[in-house]
Amino acid sequence: MMSPLPRLTRHARAGTALAALIATFGAALHAQPVPDAFTIIETGERFATLQAAVDAVGSGRATIRIAPGTYRQCAVQEQGVITYAADTPGTVIFHGRSCEGKAALVLRGIAAEVRGLTFTNLAVEDGNGAGIRLERGNLNIAHARFQNSQQGILTADDPSGRIFITRSTFSGLGTCEHSAGCAHSLYVGNYGALTVRESRFERGTGGHYLKARARTVTIENNSFDDSGGRATNYMIDLPAGSIGRIAGNWFIQGRDKENYSAFIALGAEDLLHPSDGLEVVDNEARFVPGIQRQSTFLADWTASRIVMRGNRLAEGLRQYQQR
Repeated sequence: MMSPLPRLTRHARAGTALAALIATFGAALHAQPVPDAFTIIETGERFATLQAAVDAVGSGRATIRIAPGTYRQCAVQEQGVITYAADTPGTVIFHGRSCEGKAALVLRGIAAEVRGLTFTNLAVEDGNGAGIRLERGNLNIAHARFQNSQQGILTADDPSGRIFITRSTFSGLGTCEHSAGCAHSLYVGNYGALTVRESRFERGTGGHYLKARARTVTIENNSFDDSGGRATNYMIDLPAGSIGRIAGNWFIQGRDKENYSAFIALGAEDLLHPSDGLEVVDNEARFVPGIQRQSTFLADWTASRIVMRGNRLAEGLRQYQQR
């Protein structure tokens, strides 16, 4: 827990207000087109909007470097291979603007990579407003942040595609209050392979933290911190069955749960993929301090042969249950 902030003096309060005003003014400036905000590295071309830069790449392959700032913009990639890279990681924010009623980035080209971008305050009418909507193709994500939106990443199905996410944060995401059903911090459809490593999931506001119908999953060395969550469900949901590895993760289940009966769910909906040989190893799982309840670390609807070893579980938490 953070300690309370000290009381500010009159001069400190004035300075804080001025800093806030400057920050707000700077954000407003970047909400408008800036002539050279988006640069195609390979050609040196500069654009005022992200969509103009994406259109200029077309069916080619390029990196779009984005200057620091807060942008009320969105873009749709129809083709090509594009890397979206912050000039300095953590200094580029896409805030509150969705294309096609979907997301800040709608991706249906051959492939895309996102480096160092933040997506925040994305909401649409059907409840699936996301930082990224991936409709086909491969996707790599590194050092990205998805915050305070209905959903972080939402994908369609692409059984030949792969998704790789590393060192990224999903915070304040998820909802079950709209006609389209629940939105989640991260939802991946029927993809060929999903890898999530060294990332943080926290402060969920509904749905699951990670839900994936991918055939193969690698979920390693992440933290799932539900201590500040509300009305959340499973921390990992593999509803269609999956093979692969869930290893070295840290889980803490919070108080305010829509469903606290399991931390990880396997095959609870429709079985698209085999799960024999799925490894769930060397994870640590517990409840938030002050909670005493019964739950299951892995609930399995597939009756598959699951490899479980080295998991360190809190009292009241059984390792496995077939349902």
